[in-house]
Amino acid sequence: MPDKAVILLSGGLDSATCLAEARHQGFSAHCLSFDYGQRHRAELRAAARVAATLGAAEHRILKLDLGQFGGSALTDPSLAVPTDGATRPGEIPVTYVPARNTILLSLSLAWAEVLNAHDIFVGVNAVDYSGYPDCRPEYIAAFERMANLATRAGTEGCRLNLRVPLMRLSKAEIIRMGHRLGVDYSLTVSCYQADEEGRACGLCDACRLRREGFAAARLPDPTRYARPAGNPRQA
Repeated sequence: MPDKAVILLSGGLDSATCLAEARHQGFSAHCLSFDYGQRHRAELRAAARVAATLGAAEHRILKLDLGQFGGSALTDPSLAVPTDGATRPGEIPVTYVPARNTILLSLSLAWAEVLNAHDIFVGVNAVDYSGYPDCRPEYIAAFERMANLATRAGTEGCRLNLRVPLMRLSKAEIIRMGHRLGVDYSLTVSCYQADEEGRACGLCDACRLRREGFAAARLPDPTRYARPAGNPRQA
């Protein structure tokens, strides 16, 4: 039997590539998505499509409401998603969800223990990203240390590995990697304010990074946009 791994699957480009890489490495992929009160809930339907297409052994969607705390444009409808790309270098954007990766990784860790899985894959990236503090290599290293201190599996010598295969890759490199692994990016949703049909706004930071990544990779961008064709910011 192949080794089991938990894969955090948002339904976006990066997590889909991460799942494809886990499958390529021979893992039995147990995918975990989160309905945490995000405004771009179309990504959850995308996650289900991606999990089925890439041969996940299991896909679960766990519900929790981070919207009760707010503090992020992704969970608080009173805060607008920025569309002008004006975040200054070193500034953490309003789309940062407080402690999100710590919360989601902790829940993934709990499931990994139950599954007797020693590997968790997460598609965090420290090159082409939005400046979130919980995507940095030092954060990932710290969480892995904590995980091996805080769990029964860790104290019994069954080391947990937090795998971040995309950490040092540009968005273009991620897209080329996924292309080689057979990822159908038309199934994914990256936009922070995608509509109910999963169509992207073409203006938010996630859309900008995705669009620029496909252009740099010199591969066709299959993203569906809600804005009219011909909009210069959609191209």
